[in-house]
Amino acid sequence: MIALRQLTFARVGRPLVVDASLQIHAGWKVGVVGANGCGKSSLFALLAGELHAESGDLEMPPNWRLARVSQETPGLPTPALEFVLDGDAELRSVEAELAAAEAAGDGEAIGRLHARYADIDGYSAKARAAEVLHGLGFSDADFARPVADFSGGWRVRLNLARALSCRADLLLLDEPTNHLDLDAVLWLEGWLKTTPATLLLISHDRDFLDAVVGQIIAIDQQRLNLTSGGYSDYERAKAARLATQQSAYEAQQREIAHLTRFVERFKAKATKARQAQSRVKMLERMEIVAAAHVDSPFHFSFRQPDSLPDPLLVVENAGAGYVDRKILENLTLTLRPGCRIGLLGRNGAGKSTLIKLLAGAVAQQGGERKEARALNIGYFAQHQLEQLREEETPLWHMQKLEPLTPEQELRDYLGGFDFRGDMATRPVGPFSGGEKSRLALALLIRTRPNLLLLDEPTNHLDLEMREALAFAMQDYEGGMVVVSHDRHLLRSCTDELLLVDNGRATPFDGDLDDYADWLAAQRNAAKAPQAEAVADKAERLQQRADAKASRQALLAERRKLSKEIEKIDRDLAKWHEEKAALDAQFADPDFYAAVDRAKSEEMHRRAGELGEQIDTAELRWLELHEALDALPAVD
Repeated sequence: MIALRQLTFARVGRPLVVDASLQIHAGWKVGVVGANGCGKSSLFALLAGELHAESGDLEMPPNWRLARVSQETPGLPTPALEFVLDGDAELRSVEAELAAAEAAGDGEAIGRLHARYADIDGYSAKARAAEVLHGLGFSDADFARPVADFSGGWRVRLNLARALSCRADLLLLDEPTNHLDLDAVLWLEGWLKTTPATLLLISHDRDFLDAVVGQIIAIDQQRLNLTSGGYSDYERAKAARLATQQSAYEAQQREIAHLTRFVERFKAKATKARQAQSRVKMLERMEIVAAAHVDSPFHFSFRQPDSLPDPLLVVENAGAGYVDRKILENLTLTLRPGCRIGLLGRNGAGKSTLIKLLAGAVAQQGGERKEARALNIGYFAQHQLEQLREEETPLWHMQKLEPLTPEQELRDYLGGFDFRGDMATRPVGPFSGGEKSRLALALLIRTRPNLLLLDEPTNHLDLEMREALAFAMQDYEGGMVVVSHDRHLLRSCTDELLLVDNGRATPFDGDLDDYADWLAAQRNAAKAPQAEAVADKAERLQQRADAKASRQALLAERRKLSKEIEKIDRDLAKWHEEKAALDAQFADPDFYAAVDRAKSEEMHRRAGELGEQIDTAELRWLELHEALDALPAVD
């Protein structure tokens, strides 16, 4: 159990959480929510021992193993599968000790280490790591590729796989769904539901939180509040609390107004002065209830496109791909104003390629492309963030886009994306990923596109910004094609789903729940031909490991018995020699004349002890030989 007792922690002198007390029980799965900068990541740093509390107590089981996703992955030559396995420190330690024991021929250590290796499921570690890598979108061919070969987003997935594979007691995950597509998100959701680890999860994906967690910790106004249920339950409880708070605030304001009017009317009248003074004291003692505040910092909408030609874009019998392989073919698609299309498909099926094809970012292979004369595409993808000038400010980016627009109008517009005050004039370089994404969206929306092509637009965005974006997209009048792992966004903003699979894009007959079932069926179908072979291989490996462990244990037992026999042989030789010398003296007629009585008695007593030791040792020698003969022969 994790216990916080009147805990306060801060960053660079700024208090983030004050006087927090709560308990997190073993096995709980807890979502951590709150505005950007409120202290969610600092809470993780506190639990990981990287941040110290200003006051109060934090209690955790001392033997708990903690895992979290590293924020950086250097370009290592280590193969991906081995990199993931390296996250389990005990597994690697036992493997190293076992190799050393085998090199030294230490049978006893070998047997003990094989037993420990089995206890920590070492024999199935590679299979578990492979399952995690498959779930996160890696192919078998990726397992042997060096970490350095992978892009930044795929290295994030490797770090996530490493954290998931290391048998942690406490798992801290900070935005694990960033850089994942929907099929990987659905797999991760299922994996986290079944892990026995205690889980703390920071996420801005409400569907993901609802599916995984059973409690929510909300950080708000420097307080930690723990509620039961998923994120939707937390939102309902928060709405009820705010409604109660607002009702209490309004009732108190009415009472304050009434008391104030009474004081003002009667404070000058002698007959009412005492009563008026009593009302003044009531006002002074009153603990003021704050008004409930539920305003989002984000207020924006898509501007009306200059024109809405119909159709906007027609693609017929088109293909797309790269030099070494073709990804899409025979693609026919008509995009009209008001169309709201969500793209589904497994990792690598071609969703992003399709978006790029529509945006004109990759060359079309064959077929026809017909663009409306007034087509204005608004294309958003993660590489859009790289086009921001890091040394420049949000206001500079807006002025470059619209040099003739008054500065105040541009500042007002940026304020809707929470770039207020000096935030509008700070360099973009130090901005967080979420802030850069907001700025890129602000610039895109300002161009009045009549066709939106959005590839994972919610990466790094918090819940309030995602909600604001969803509301804006719902009112958008142009055409829209979206790739997103955020199911709430897809449900609320799209009314048609296309499945990208086997080089085709076809209408998907079903909703997102049906798609999850389709993915599961695809995985099962892919596993079916290999399942028996994999099971047989695993069984053979286990049998070989068991046989090796038994052989090593048998060798250790034979060596132990042989060593004891060798010791008894040495002792018997020494004792027989000593007793024979004593017996020779006793047989000499002159012995008793040369030795006094006390010495003679001591020598006879020693001879008796030697006789008993020899008898006992010879009996044990026989027992050991019988035990050694009873052991099976070693191949």
